[in-house]
Amino acid sequence: MIASMLILPLIGAVAAPLMGKKSGKLRGICLRMFTLVEMALALGLFLGVLQGKEFSLSLPGMCGLDLSFRVDGFRGLYALIAAFMWAMTAQFSKEYFNHGENHGRYACFTMITLCGVMGVFFSDDLYTTFVFFEIMSIASYPWVAHEETKGAMRAAATYLGVSIACGMVTLMGMFLVWHEIGDLSFAALRANNGNAALVLPACLTLVGYCAKAGLAPLHIWLPKAHPVAPAPASALLSGMLTKTGLFGVIAVALNLMGENQIFGHIMLGLGLFTMLLGAVLAVFSINLKRTLACSSLSQIGYITTGLASAVILGHHGSLAAAGAVGHMINHSLLKLLLFMAAGAVYMNTHTLDLSALRGYGRGKKLLHVLFLIGALGLMGVPGINGYASKTMIHEGLVEIVHEFHGVIWYSVAEWVFLFAAGLTTAYMLKLYICLFWQKNPDQKLQEKYDALNGRDMTKRSAIALILSAIPVVILGILPNQLLMPLTRISAHFLNHHEQGDVHFFAWVNLKGGLITLVIGTVVYLFFVRKVLYKREKGYLDRWPKGLDLEEIFYRPVFCRFLPWLGCGIASFFNGIPDSKLIQVYIPRVISGFLSFLDRLPESRLFTRGLPGVIVGITRVFDELVDHAMLVGREIFLVNRRELRRARNHNIFTYLASVIAEGIHKMIRFLLPNRWLPHRAPTDMRYGTYVTNAISFGLLLCALGIVAAIIYVFIRTGT
Repeated sequence: MIASMLILPLIGAVAAPLMGKKSGKLRGICLRMFTLVEMALALGLFLGVLQGKEFSLSLPGMCGLDLSFRVDGFRGLYALIAAFMWAMTAQFSKEYFNHGENHGRYACFTMITLCGVMGVFFSDDLYTTFVFFEIMSIASYPWVAHEETKGAMRAAATYLGVSIACGMVTLMGMFLVWHEIGDLSFAALRANNGNAALVLPACLTLVGYCAKAGLAPLHIWLPKAHPVAPAPASALLSGMLTKTGLFGVIAVALNLMGENQIFGHIMLGLGLFTMLLGAVLAVFSINLKRTLACSSLSQIGYITTGLASAVILGHHGSLAAAGAVGHMINHSLLKLLLFMAAGAVYMNTHTLDLSALRGYGRGKKLLHVLFLIGALGLMGVPGINGYASKTMIHEGLVEIVHEFHGVIWYSVAEWVFLFAAGLTTAYMLKLYICLFWQKNPDQKLQEKYDALNGRDMTKRSAIALILSAIPVVILGILPNQLLMPLTRISAHFLNHHEQGDVHFFAWVNLKGGLITLVIGTVVYLFFVRKVLYKREKGYLDRWPKGLDLEEIFYRPVFCRFLPWLGCGIASFFNGIPDSKLIQVYIPRVISGFLSFLDRLPESRLFTRGLPGVIVGITRVFDELVDHAMLVGREIFLVNRRELRRARNHNIFTYLASVIAEGIHKMIRFLLPNRWLPHRAPTDMRYGTYVTNAISFGLLLCALGIVAAIIYVFIRTGT
């Protein structure tokens, strides 16, 4: 079954373009047929998992190492959601691509991307995840570059550059994980859960996955890729490809670092910052799809906050973990619905500017209802799916506040969550009122929009939108009957126990949702309408033009500074052979020094004294580095509360003993004939961090090479 679901999209990737050479209609039929068959297989696989069947596959020797696949509740569930999203967007694509070019290319790479997504969700080790993750990343590049405009090519270059550079960092992190534990399987990760020696490898491994998920500050591709990509591709980019990144985050964060609170606090900071940044960008955005893209950035912050809360709470974090998975499911379905609704608007207007789109949806009852369902879901209104998962994530933060009573920063984190949720209400109100309640000041344009009433989409597109909206409503109405069971079958992969039912509609939970709705309404009335909107001009772009992280930092560093530095170093070494200093004087100095040594063969100074000094210095430096790294590990990478509980004495006493031990060893090893003990490769005191430092140097070298490649690509491609 697993092999069939991986091979079938590849067959479709060949068949659809070939059929398209005969007839565009045949290409569309082929694309829809393959995605529907894939969905049927995914449904059968998921039902088999629910019945207790085990599905696994191993391909020995593939890609240099074994590729291993396994399907449990979470992986089977997300394979089904992915197949459903591909099937719905394939149905919607028929009308969306009635005009334009490169349909065969779109169909081909859409199916290859589906293969990559399925491979990621079926993977049972980090190596298999990485292989299919890279396949997916490269295959999805043509989505962003589809229109081949200057803006599309620039956004595609950013997307590919971030994918390659961050993928290299992830690969280096995997090398370090392999070095430490000798295995990359998820079972091995769980067996080493909380190992402080794996914090650096875990952080490096997460870089590529965080970039694909859209976590700040690696989010730069997301707000630019979605507006230029076709709407069906945007739905998949936002609803599914970001979830493959979160799959990697879950695999590493909950299975490998699930008991490391410091790691959890780092994740919490990233999640809150991403959540707030995405919401602010969405409030200021004046582009329909860019607003939805920035919304995705914010919602990824919600999910990361839930995962971080689960890590901080440890074994008591099952509610937060369930909320994170629940919001993954809900966000995938919501963005499928909303981006296809945005596509229905764009294919009739050929604009995404909110000022020009004012009044488009007036009188379009079906589109009105469907968009409203998606908007209410993102806003967290009770009765629609987004409310339940947001409530669970919020309750996870509340548990942290109670667990660490008196720590003000956790209360601040909770209010950041509520304020960001309020901003979600504000920007979705902006989109909804703009499209369906405001009138366009251009009367002729408004009449043109009104003339489309009843003819704004075909029956096939309408069915795709309706089918996408149904699970959004059902999951919202029956959260304990449907959403919670889906989170329970995901508990094993989350490395947490199953969460019981939640009283979603109790006042204590409804109160949090009400607070966010009030905040959002106030922001909309007194900021969006008063500051960001003028009736005569429409929606104003008041976001500072120069405030773009990509243009301020990433492109100057990777496209100008690093190539300049590399060229300067190369030019320096290229000029060395012509230097008289190198050709004449340095050889003379070396020759004279060697002649001097040759005349003193029996000197105790050179046979014993000097080598002894050199050996002593190197040993002192060696021990100094090792113990400095050890002290740093104990200070920054170990949970101090756990350390005190385990050793039952003061942390500073322990660190002083470590330093004293290091000094003692340095004194003992000053003797030139004294040999160091054997260095175990996994012993934290002997060489691990030195090895990590060397690996990090290799990482920086690799990043320099990648930066040069990206620079050449951007120069030639834009």
